[in-house]
Amino acid sequence: MYKLYTRPGSGGFVVEAALALIDAHFEQIDVPKTEASDPAFLAISPLNQVPVLTLPDGRSITESAAICILLAERHPRAGLAPAADEPARAEFLRWMAFMSSALYPAILRFYYAHRYTDAEGTKAVKQAAVAEMDRGFAVVDAALRGRDWLAGDKMSVADIYLVMLVAWHPDIDRARAAWPDIERLWARLREHPLMKTLNTSHEMWPA
Repeated sequence: MYKLYTRPGSGGFVVEAALALIDAHFEQIDVPKTEASDPAFLAISPLNQVPVLTLPDGRSITESAAICILLAERHPRAGLAPAADEPARAEFLRWMAFMSSALYPAILRFYYAHRYTDAEGTKAVKQAAVAEMDRGFAVVDAALRGRDWLAGDKMSVADIYLVMLVAWHPDIDRARAAWPDIERLWARLREHPLMKTLNTSHEMWPA
């Protein structure tokens, strides 16, 4: 059985979605948000971050994008990602890597600016983080022009990952107006029964 360490409003949102889509039985463990280091948790999450997924064989994996890619590979029938031999697989890997390396770190710098500078520098760090977010989301929005999904002709976990990230934008009204193709995809997923259920506990966007 899988074991998911997570908390509401975290990157565990997309992992919970992936686990639900593969119809997996899993134990969910809510980890309190604290700067204090719990040695037991640090043993599986050296950066003291969620989500962490412990696999049935006892090994643990961090990083939400990596967890989702692994689940897609282990459960191909669930359709979390295009198959390895499909042309859309390259797009899927590209966007998962792009979002986890360009967008997610910028979001973290905005919400945890104090980790990157002193008290006088937080404003500048936040401004730079928003600018980086905006550049990244503009790239994804352009890629969605004229198509329904980021990779291939059906929803993948990359689409869920994207809407999780855009929901964290500090000016959501501006984001929805600035990137109409992301908003179009997000509007579709806001009506997805699973996304509605997860949003009840994570409160990623207004119901």
